[in-house]
Amino acid sequence: MKIIVFGATGNTGKRVLAQGIQMGHEMTAFVRNSEKLYDQLGEHSIKHVKVIVDDMMDPVRVGEALAHQGAAIIAAGHAGQGEEFVRLVDNIISQCEAQSSFSGRVWIMGGAGLLDIPYTDLIGNNLPGFPPEFRNHNRNFERLQQTGLDWSIMCPGTMMDSREYPAPVHLHVTTETLPIPIPETIKEYSEADIAGHLFSRLQEMNVTYDDVAKCMLDHLELEGAFKRKRIGLAYQSNTTAR
Repeated sequence: MKIIVFGATGNTGKRVLAQGIQMGHEMTAFVRNSEKLYDQLGEHSIKHVKVIVDDMMDPVRVGEALAHQGAAIIAAGHAGQGEEFVRLVDNIISQCEAQSSFSGRVWIMGGAGLLDIPYTDLIGNNLPGFPPEFRNHNRNFERLQQTGLDWSIMCPGTMMDSREYPAPVHLHVTTETLPIPIPETIKEYSEADIAGHLFSRLQEMNVTYDDVAKCMLDHLELEGAFKRKRIGLAYQSNTTAR
């Protein structure tokens, strides 16, 4: 498949790119800094990547880059950039909509605070104590809900370089809701207490960048199970059923 990665030198994007090459996909990297990309990939891998060095805020160049691509993975920017991050995502999504030869399959990055909290009508990003910049992910989610694209939002907790667990674990994947067990009694908590409960369990949602990248690359088909879904990830013990 032809896959374009926006932000291919970031922690997530560079892993998507490297894994995509290993899987045999035709990878395109849209970056601001080609030297950084070459340093990360090395001489062998860079031969297997089409590199576009340009401004992700330029609608013409983004639209041209999307032509004939089978999927787009938007791993550029971060919520702390505020309006710039929201505009960046909006520009790429708008060009995905406008480019007639683009497949329509899109992944973007969000965070665990976008996921529904079971037994409530709440998400973490709207709770007291959550960093206000996380709500920029809410705005990107709202933008996607307005489009007919075949999109998914990856919503991990804290991402790590490597997995460190003493016992064998497997990756538990959820759609729409938090990937950790939540007690039904949480519906009786105040919003402040719900936030406190989630903060105390943040480590349960730590996942590696590599597993995040692999999950996205494993679900690129159109009309798949993750179409128009928020996706949560967590590790669970192979020996303990939950």
